[in-house]
Amino acid sequence: MNMKAAIVKIGNSRGIRIPKPIFEQCGFTDEVELEVENDRLVVRSNSKPRASWEKSFSSMTKRGDDVLKPEDHTMSNDWDATEWEWK
Repeated sequence: MNMKAAIVKIGNSRGIRIPKPIFEQCGFTDEVELEVENDRLVVRSNSKPRASWEKSFSSMTKRGDDVLKPEDHTMSNDWDATEWEWK
């Protein structure tokens, strides 16, 4: 999606208004990371959506929650037999 945005004066600085759809699509919150890359301004979300996964997986392993339950492993359905073309 390409869009133009006016640069506005904010004290001695400058800023742009980010339209709500772009703001939400990028996952921005109250803070972003800025970087200049080949004369381009790159604005990245500061949030790390999977930041806690490693800790969670480690806890699961310690509790023994990282294995399939017997009832999950033996779920009966015929989807594989009817929907896949086996060669």
